Amino acid sequence: MLRAAPLIRSARLAPAPPLCHHVRVTNAPGTPATAALAAAGIPFVPHSYDHDPGHSSFGLEAAEVLRVDPGQVFKTLVAEVDGGLAVAIVPVNGRLDLKAFAAALGARKAELADPKLAERRTGYVVGGISPIGQKLAHPTVLDETAELYDTVYVSGGRRGFDIELAPADLVRVTSAVVAAIRRD
Repeated sequence: MLRAAPLIRSARLAPAPPLCHHVRVTNAPGTPATAALAAAGIPFVPHSYDHDPGHSSFGLEAAEVLRVDPGQVFKTLVAEVDGGLAVAIVPVNGRLDLKAFAAALGARKAELADPKLAERRTGYVVGGISPIGQKLAHPTVLDETAELYDTVYVSGGRRGFDIELAPADLVRVTSAVVAAIRRD
């Protein structure tokens, strides 16, 4: 049985923002993402909240509920790139530039993957796909705007659960390359 990771702080991480009354900060749920971070010795702060199924954007909902800049919250997108799958991590207030994404991977073309395929290959459900601890490792690109922040937020592997960590640690745990892949 996976043990829930405790709240972990590091001198590198900025303090978590003040939380509103409907946000629960608890021990991290046992997800493949938290297990991968714990196994790698990477510090993170878990943020659980009550997900509203009626909200139209999972990432923007997280930014709103956690009261953080939407540019600091990143969504995980799975795309087909030259016959294989790859992962893009972009701010929730932007869109993925598919040409730039493909170029960052040395490919010619990319298109978003079918959501069911993304779920099967990552082991997560849409709205809770984490770039960390996926069932199969995929080439990953993190948008360069992540480096503007001391910490960023990504899905922890469930709807209503985000992980806060340093961008350099996100790069390390996902073996990501950093490139300009966001467009407004």
